[in-house]
Amino acid sequence: MRPPQHSRWQADAALAIVAVIWGSTFVVVKHALTDISTVYFLFLRFALASICLALLFIPGFRKMQWREIGRGLGGGAVAGLFLWLGYISQTVGLKYTTAGNSGFLTGLYIVLVPLIGAAVFRKRPGGREVIGIGAATAGMIVMTLPSFGANLRMNRGDLLTLGCAAAFAFHLLILGYYSQREKTEAVALGQIVCAAALSAISLGIEPPRAIWNRAVLVAIVLTAIFATAVAFALQTWGQRYTTATRTALIFALEPVVALVTAVSLGGETLTFYAVAGGSLILAGILAVELKPA
Repeated sequence: MRPPQHSRWQADAALAIVAVIWGSTFVVVKHALTDISTVYFLFLRFALASICLALLFIPGFRKMQWREIGRGLGGGAVAGLFLWLGYISQTVGLKYTTAGNSGFLTGLYIVLVPLIGAAVFRKRPGGREVIGIGAATAGMIVMTLPSFGANLRMNRGDLLTLGCAAAFAFHLLILGYYSQREKTEAVALGQIVCAAALSAISLGIEPPRAIWNRAVLVAIVLTAIFATAVAFALQTWGQRYTTATRTALIFALEPVVALVTAVSLGGETLTFYAVAGGSLILAGILAVELKPA
């Protein structure tokens, strides 16, 4: 059954809000990471978001059967694994690259989504997909030219962020699969609880460190409530009424917002490399996503 037109429009609007929220948090997180260790920050973010979602979804859980809750939490946990991998590589990468670069390189997952989806269904990418990948790759190289060293290598922050893009692509596809088959509340909560648990386990690898100040507290609260609890609840609901490819297209707004925020609030300079590279990446994204149905 095709979703009602009004539900599809509302889902698109919800996903656009998610993209704006995520794109505007790069600068906030980058500044906070100077005073708090990465894994500790993620643990606090996902733990607080888990509590918020659990409280929000109590009325919905009361109407579900235990079997439905279990299936949804399990599917959400699978998505949560890739979500955590994406965030840990992105957050660590932010220590070594600019917020603008991080936003645009993370946006490459938008291109990867249809390619990975095609690979799962054993379908080769068409001409538009090949052109889109070429343009996005060229944009990535142009944008990161200032970060190249003598050996013409990307810095480790850029490489970690590329790994983050792949993890987020898998997360979006897996979340789309389970959100259309299980209860939204259970799937949304399952992925966040999984990410919180993995972050807690990882505290043994990176001991917690924090200098508690206003910037750190604001970053934790903003990312936990808005960029995690609210954003992933909206995304999980929105993907019930649209495809992963359409979701990825809407999320093309995220890197644009990230660059604008980095320049206007983060004090970064809008360079020729950023404009040219970002334009090529967005052109590649649109070449893939705006293909005929």
